[in-house]
Amino acid sequence: MKKFLVFLLLLVFPLYVFAYSSKIIAGGESIGIDIKSDGILIVGFYRVNGKLNQNDLKVGDVIYKVGDILVSSISELTSAVADNVADNKVMLGIKRDNEFFDVLFSLYKDGDNYRTGLYVKDGLSGIGTLTYIDPETKIYGALGHEIVESASMKRIEVKTGSIFRSSVTTIEPSVKGYAGTKNAKFYSSDIYGSIVKNTIKGIYGIYTKDISDRKTFDVGTFNDIKMGKAYIYTVIDKDKKEEFEISIDNKKSGNIKNIHFEITDEKLLDKTGGVVQGMSGSPIIQGGKIIGAVTHVIVDKPSTGYGILITNMLEEGEKS
Repeated sequence: MKKFLVFLLLLVFPLYVFAYSSKIIAGGESIGIDIKSDGILIVGFYRVNGKLNQNDLKVGDVIYKVGDILVSSISELTSAVADNVADNKVMLGIKRDNEFFDVLFSLYKDGDNYRTGLYVKDGLSGIGTLTYIDPETKIYGALGHEIVESASMKRIEVKTGSIFRSSVTTIEPSVKGYAGTKNAKFYSSDIYGSIVKNTIKGIYGIYTKDISDRKTFDVGTFNDIKMGKAYIYTVIDKDKKEEFEISIDNKKSGNIKNIHFEITDEKLLDKTGGVVQGMSGSPIIQGGKIIGAVTHVIVDKPSTGYGILITNMLEEGEKS
């Protein structure tokens, strides 16, 4: 009987044992983001000889091979199509959500070139905010939400990517019904780290810059979060990271939108009108602990927004 009870106890251990540190570095600096996708994303169609050349394809489909050739860039796609076309047709390998299938795709000859009728992308770039760095593992997290392609609203699957230095040049403020944005100058050669995954809880990778002199904060849990005053770290001018006051008025468990807050700092409101694009990932600090990160603006009242729990991001960062 004792052996049987021990066996049952062993079965209830959690599948994941997370190893993130109890003290982490809070980010707040602006970052440039560049992602090369795993495959070529179809984002639209144009008319060729007066017709849309969809061939049963949809916006959001991913082309991952031509014939037997794997492709992950537009240049590779163009070259592979030219090498595999026969009778103005080519076989495309398509990924749609979790389904893989082949499509015999019709092309249109235009002189010495072939026209597909497809608008495609092989990557995305943009601006965001670094949330944290784990000083033990060098794993970082940023944004707190996924990166999607705007036309298809599909999450970009990462083949390679990097985060790098950016400097905020201007800010287009948020107003009721419209989310503003940070504009920035990118320094793509000043790499901060790699991007290895893009998830609903943010982007993650390995931070490669020196962190020996960076201050650490205790990790705050859901139970540590109190209603009332807290702070966010973010950049609104060049490279200067600043602290701004917010007020937390609600919290809930779950994967995302865990913290509801309102910006109360007059300097930040005067500059940005509230939460703006590019602020995603700004760490939320309360009681000397990092408790979360800014993720969403409420467009009907842009002084308010949502944040994600830092523990949700840390757990996601640890998953392979």
